[in-house]
Amino acid sequence: MDENQIILIDKPAGISSFGVVAKVRGRLKTELGHKVKVGHTGTLDPFATGLLILLTGKMTKKSNEFLKLDKEYIAELKLGYTSSTGDPEGEIQLYSSEGGPEPGKARISARAPWRRERATRPELNIIESCLQSFIGKINQKVPAFSAIKINGERAYKLARAGKDFETPTREVTIYNIEILEYNYPTLKIRCEVSSGTYIRALAEDIGKALGTGAYLTALRRTKVGKYDIKDASVL
Repeated sequence: MDENQIILIDKPAGISSFGVVAKVRGRLKTELGHKVKVGHTGTLDPFATGLLILLTGKMTKKSNEFLKLDKEYIAELKLGYTSSTGDPEGEIQLYSSEGGPEPGKARISARAPWRRERATRPELNIIESCLQSFIGKINQKVPAFSAIKINGERAYKLARAGKDFETPTREVTIYNIEILEYNYPTLKIRCEVSSGTYIRALAEDIGKALGTGAYLTALRRTKVGKYDIKDASVL
């Protein structure tokens, strides 16, 4: 067996990306009879599933090349609620219209037509118009519960400790968003995005623009560049 590989894994829910790396490293050690360097090329949160690309041996030197690749996700949003972390692991609260963004205050243009039709249960055509406004380059604020480093510390560690800090805003590109299913309060979408895009942040921004609030209940990564989930092995 070649110890310099690209390994595609279909990550299950409930395990961290580092946990997947540890499992694969252990299996390779058993098969090859010695330790092998293993690294991933972009994390998935424990609740998320899907394509995780691992590199072994000398291939680990190419990790930056994989980090820059575009990605595709299938995301399930719950409208009408918010989460302190943007996902099911946070504190879930019913969305309050009084506490929601006022027209012109959110990161989406106040000219958006659906702002005149703010409703608890937005119609499908309203959601379609809203999603289309995100296509292209947008400025996205990095979530507090993320792995980005703030003064040498992981942001999620600072957030869990209740520390006050500011995360940066990045320009990312949303190539396409397609509605797969809508049955309020559940909205299921497929999105193609550039590297560096946080789907949790995108879900929250969609909720703000609709005036309903939203958070991710499920997330599955299906593509990274030319690599597809259909070619991945089950852990």
